[in-house]
Parts: sequence; C-alpha cells; structure tokens
Amino acid sequence: MPWPGKVTAVIPSFPGELRAPAAAERLAEARSHDQAGRLTEAALAYQSAIEAANAPEDLRIRIESLRRLSVVHHHRNESDAAGVQVSRSLELALAAGQHTMAAEALNTMGIFAFERGAMAEARSIYDRALLLGGEVPALRARIEQNLGILANIQGDLDGAVVHYAASLDACLRVDDRQGCAIAYHNLGMISSDRGQWADADRHFTESYALAVEVGAVHLQGLCLLNHAEVHLARQAYEPARQSAEQALAVFNQIDARLDKADTYRVLGMVYRDTGRVALAESRLKAAIELARASDSVLSEAEASRELGRLYQEMGRNQEALTLLNAAHRLFGRLDARVDLVDVGAKAADLERTYLAVVRDWGQSLESADGYTYGHCERVAGYALDVARALELSDEEQTTIRLGAYLHDLGKVRVPHEILNKPGALTAEEFAIMKQHPVWGIEMLASIEFPWDIKPIIRWHHEKFDGSGYPDRLKGDEIPLSAQIICIVDVYDALTTTRSYRPAMAHEEAIARMRQSRHWWRPTVLEAFERTVGARAAQSS
Repeated sequence: MPWPGKVTAVIPSFPGELRAPAAAERLAEARSHDQAGRLTEAALAYQSAIEAANAPEDLRIRIESLRRLSVVHHHRNESDAAGVQVSRSLELALAAGQHTMAAEALNTMGIFAFERGAMAEARSIYDRALLLGGEVPALRARIEQNLGILANIQGDLDGAVVHYAASLDACLRVDDRQGCAIAYHNLGMISSDRGQWADADRHFTESYALAVEVGAVHLQGLCLLNHAEVHLARQAYEPARQSAEQALAVFNQIDARLDKADTYRVLGMVYRDTGRVALAESRLKAAIELARASDSVLSEAEASRELGRLYQEMGRNQEALTLLNAAHRLFGRLDARVDLVDVGAKAADLERTYLAVVRDWGQSLESADGYTYGHCERVAGYALDVARALELSDEEQTTIRLGAYLHDLGKVRVPHEILNKPGALTAEEFAIMKQHPVWGIEMLASIEFPWDIKPIIRWHHEKFDGSGYPDRLKGDEIPLSAQIICIVDVYDALTTTRSYRPAMAHEEAIARMRQSRHWWRPTVLEAFERTVGARAAQSS
C-alpha cells in the first residue's frame, strides 16, 4: 500500500479479451476475489483457471492466470511461489510469441525485484518489458510509471519526471483515466520533493478530480493527504487541516490504518505549527500507535521525529532526544531492509533535527550564566576544526559536535554560588565542581544516543598525565574525542571572561597551554595548534 512520500506502483491490468468461457469464468471469479482482498479464495480460483485452461485456445488465459497468481503469492509474502508462477507465465508467453503478455509478465517480475530492493535488476527487467510491449500504449504507460518510481527512489528526479510524463502521454492516448490519475499523483510527489509547490498543487488537484471520476477511493485519500503536506509547506494551515481531515474521513471509510497514521502525523504538524500543543501531541502519539499497529517502520520513524520536534519547541529536551533516538533506530531498520524510500535523505534531515535539539539544550543550560553563554557553541566549532585536522570520519565529527554541546550538562547541579564565585574555589567547592561530569552522565542515563557521546561528557576533564578527573584516566585510556573537547574547552575558558578573572589574549592562552602540554596526547595538541591556534593568532 502506498504512503505519503512514496509514489504509487502499478500492477498490470487484465490484457484484453480472453476466450474459452469455462476458464474465463474461473479467471473472472478469481479476479473478483483478488480485488476484494480475499487472497486465499483468489489463489484457489486462479489455480482452478490454470487447470481449466488446457486447450490451445485457452493459452492466453493460462498465461494471465499464472501471472496473477504470482501477484497473490507475492502479497502473501510467498516469494518463491510468486517467482515460479511469473517465470512460467513469461516462458509460455515467449514460446507462443505473445509479446504483449510476455511484457506484462516482465513488468510484474520487475515489481517483485523492485520491492525486494534489487534496483539494477528491476531496471533491466522493465527495459526488456518496454522492448517487448512498448508499442501498446496502456502497457507502456504502466512500465513507464514503474520506471519513474524506480528513478524517484534512487534520487534521479529528472529521470522520474521523464518516465512519468511518458506514462501520462500513453494514458491520455488510450483515455486511461485511472492511469492518468496515478501519473498526476506521482508527478505531484516529485514536485513536492523539489519544493515546487505550485506544480504539486496543480498535479494533486488534477489527480484528485480523476480519482473521483473513476471511483478510485484510496487514491482520493492519498491526493488529499499529500495536498495537505503541500499546504503545510506553504504555511497555509487551515487548508492543510481541512485537506487532512477529508483524507482521514476517506481512510476511515476504507479502514486504511497506515494512511490514517500518516494523516494524524500531518494533523499533528499543523497543530504544532499553529501553537495548539495539546492537540499536536495527541495526534502525533496516535500516529505512532497506528504506525506500530500497521508495522510501518517508516511512518513510525517520521511520526517519532515530528513528536521529538514538538518536545524540542516545548523545551522538553530529554523527551525530544528519546523520540529522536527512536526515530534514528527506525530509519536504521529501514536502511537494512532496503525499503522503498530515500533513507539517506530522511536520516540527514533527522540528524539536522538532532543537532538542533542538542544545541538548543546546551544553550538553554548556559542561558542563566552570562559568563559562559555561547561556550558550548564555540567549543563545538573549535573541536570540529581539530577533528578535521586529525582526519576523523563524518560520524566521529558528529559525535564530537554533539558531545561538545552537552559536555557541561552536569553543571546544572552545581550550586550557582560555586559556578559564579568571583574568587578561587575552596577544596570542598572544587570537589563539588569536579562531580559535574558524573552528574551529566546520570542526567542522560535514560537516553541511548545513536552516537557515543557519553565518554566525552564523563571524561572531558581527564588529562593525558593522569592528573584529571573524575576517574584519573591516563594516556590512551582517555578516548580521543574526550581529549579533543578537553583541549578546546581549556582554550575557550582561558580566552573568555569568567567570574573569577578577565579573558586572556590568544598568545598568553597558548603559552599557558604549552606549559601544560602533558595534559594532552601530542597528536591532539599538534592538530589544535595547526587549526584553532593558528587561526586565532592570525585574527588577533
């Protein structure tokens, strides 16, 4: 079943008139069961039609029944049986010189390959289907549509538009209005992906009108839902809400639970963006529950991400991170399953949200202290410079950036009079201050991060010579990421005004740090001096 963000695939239709009344009647009965979703009865009836189609004049019925039976097996997750039946259909069609029916079988085989993630194989099969059956407009329309879907999933939006336009042209030539409705819908999805909202609005309007005309109820709901997302992107909140509510009514009518989950997600986003927080939370939680009940990893991941964004706006940062962590795990499962969605783009969007939540949380922790406000942002920037100089991977850089934002999280438990004391701390006060890395870890105990930031938070005050805290780690016992945060944390502390002393000049800070070079591993100090130290010297 298609969902918002995923285009609509086209399973081939019944190819022309088939004779032999007895076999044809059984095939018609099978199709009736199939369309009503009675897959067990459909499978039995298709098998009966195959057995009845023994005479030479029944060959086309046999070919078609085999292909349609393969689709039923596919829907029942019986992939081996599906492959056997569609291969037999193709074999018989080729042997009989029935090129159009062979192309129908190939199109079905292409869909099977596509849905198991074998994209290169699917493209090769679709191309072969076009060679055999491309002269038949109705068949060409379906194959071009499926090639468009393949291109779309692989990120080739220009190629997808070319295929969808070819499909639409073929549908118009044979007045296939349902095919046109699907083509317009998928063109609308492409326009949405490109942010071409006026084109998306037009395509969804055209698709919806045709879907109403031909009675394609499910497609009507999809058009309304995806149109609601276009309105939302354009900040037309009331049209977005109305369109989503209409979609929900359609999906309630046909009991399309997965589509209801996506509709609740859109409604939650509308209410969030218009400040109706309680309604937003309710709709987004309903979306997550329905997605779980429908076993839709994608829908659950997207709804979890949006609820996390709501909690971010409410300042409920720990809850926001819990939801974003759940979304991250779910997108990881999508990638492993090779689901038909651009996981990379969605994961990148999620990572941006994650960084925003962590950055906002770090800044909110600093906001009460005018001396340290902006410290985490500066530390993150310096740390990334050092990490790049050390040629760390993108994932390691992300870990360091997130750790920088939250490295002083535990200071919220340090009494204000100690944090802002104008003079030197007593031994007792310093003992309390040295607990902040431990307290930071305790505050994050219930959150499992996709990136390993907890070592940074606990050990960013450990020194290479073993003189640091809280665990007095020494040498390579200290993670590289924690050493990077440590050195740039010290630099920022020295070069900014604090309650107990004014800011040092860059040269004085670097000289002080060189006197304490035994605190850091040599490679970290060298990378720091080549990047942060060198640039700061040039600007001073």
